[in-house]
Amino acid sequence: MIFKLLESWAQKKSLLRPPGAVPEQEFLKKCIRCLKCVEVCPYNSIKVLHAESGDSMGTPVIRAREVPCYLCMECPAVCPSGALQPVKEKEKVRMGVAKIDESTCLAYNGILCRACYERCPIYREAVILDQEIYPVVVEDKCVGCGVCENVCLTNPPSISVKPG
Repeated sequence: MIFKLLESWAQKKSLLRPPGAVPEQEFLKKCIRCLKCVEVCPYNSIKVLHAESGDSMGTPVIRAREVPCYLCMECPAVCPSGALQPVKEKEKVRMGVAKIDESTCLAYNGILCRACYERCPIYREAVILDQEIYPVVVEDKCVGCGVCENVCLTNPPSISVKPG
């Protein structure tokens, strides 16, 4: 029983919510599970959690490795409950922060790779290159959209978004 509770808590801490999401506990109280955010997402980035997710069931989540958030900003505008707050500029979104595992990252292991750097939608400000080779996440610029995680060539990805 305790392990189930810990597992559920750990899962909630790792959920990547759509742009503009209020803090997790408040989100769970405010989200009315209307699925308007899912319906309006032109990229099908927003998925719905199922019964195995406990009290998070029916809430929106982004699984960046499958389909990241492309920051179209349509979802906050249709949220009737305030679980998703409007964000005027995509650079101000804070879904999470990308972290790089240098032990598995191709660039840090002698193989030229710039996938996360080249595909970052924050105009090469959130992921920069040290010595024009090694990707580095600039945490205060990272919006947590997950595009970097989605395009990472390693499996599991060497760069992943941690909700925050």
